[in-house]
Amino acid sequence: MTNLAQLKFFATQPHTCSYLPEERATTLFLDPQQSIDLTTYSRLSDLGFRRSGDHLYRPHCERCSACIAARIPVDRFTPNKQQKRILRRNQDIRISEHHAVFNEEHYALFARYIEQRHADGDMYPPSREQFESFLVRDHSFTRFFEFRLEEQLIAVAVTDIMENGLSAVYTYFAPEHERRSLGRFAILWQVEEARRRQLPALYLGYWIKQCRKMNYKTEYRPLEMLVNQRWVAIS
Repeated sequence: MTNLAQLKFFATQPHTCSYLPEERATTLFLDPQQSIDLTTYSRLSDLGFRRSGDHLYRPHCERCSACIAARIPVDRFTPNKQQKRILRRNQDIRISEHHAVFNEEHYALFARYIEQRHADGDMYPPSREQFESFLVRDHSFTRFFEFRLEEQLIAVAVTDIMENGLSAVYTYFAPEHERRSLGRFAILWQVEEARRRQLPALYLGYWIKQCRKMNYKTEYRPLEMLVNQRWVAIS
């Protein structure tokens, strides 16, 4: 087991924040020479770290603490009326588990999603190199969960299976199926998958109060947020 006190971390130079442009952001990264083993990853996730590609990171900003790590305690979660409607609406979807390897069908859906839903974001324009470096990594704990309507691929949830829960790394979906609320459905399904695997939580990444795009995370109650290095329940 890795001793966390022996790990090395590096901080970036302050840069413009992707979520709050008026703020200057600093990011703390685990030394890239340190291999990401499952136990280290799991323990760091409890300290608010996330994975992007081969990097484990968390915000380390001098003047701002707006980014708050959030997770759903799955045993205490009960879907509300709207979420139950989303679950019923998507009962015809078939879901299967796959290793995180590149294929053209996944990339084509990812590219369409970025082009139509996130043309104003950091990942536009999409590229195969970007897709592979961000999502297609050789980690034993990463899975691609395919969501299919008959034979059509309509969503992919990229999920890390940790010792202390599932981490919802990224979900992309067919924009034309907006009525299905596939992003929210993927979260609801991952909550149930964590429960099925007898894992205690689904980690959602960071919530920022001032960022409207992250408002959806507070729809899942109870929600736990990492405040002053303690997970606090928001009921």
